[in-house]
Amino acid sequence: MVESASWDLPSHYVVDLTVQPQDIDAYNHVNNAVYVTWFDRAAWTHSSALGLPIERCLALDRGMAVFRSEIAYLRPALLDDRVSVATWLLPGNGRLRVRRRFQARRVSDEVTLARAEIEYVCIELSSGRPTRWPAQFHDCYAVSTEVVDAYARLAPV
Repeated sequence: MVESASWDLPSHYVVDLTVQPQDIDAYNHVNNAVYVTWFDRAAWTHSSALGLPIERCLALDRGMAVFRSEIAYLRPALLDDRVSVATWLLPGNGRLRVRRRFQARRVSDEVTLARAEIEYVCIELSSGRPTRWPAQFHDCYAVSTEVVDAYARLAPV
């Protein structure tokens, strides 16, 4: 049975990529660690599109570090597959933490390959210690009402 071609949530941000030879493991499919790098790439490019590129984070001496990850690997990705990775900001503690949902889909058949929810904590880059968000993070990491409403009806990862 082929699942619905829809994204999990509305208002997604998408990064497109193609599976490379270095992504393939001994079982001849994409290694699970590669998905983590794909989710990381989607998060970084989305943050940049929201107005928080790495240069701004460095200037503010603030950044987001992974605190907790939950990933469901559903189907294998293979060499040369084209994959779209979507990300959304989720409701959470907006003073110290932010959560993201990710969905990776193969372009050819729109089957979901993996889903993840990753929680990030704001840190002072110079010390590595958790700290409250600067005002600029509040402005950029706002969660849309549309996503909040849809997420409330969504099954967990």
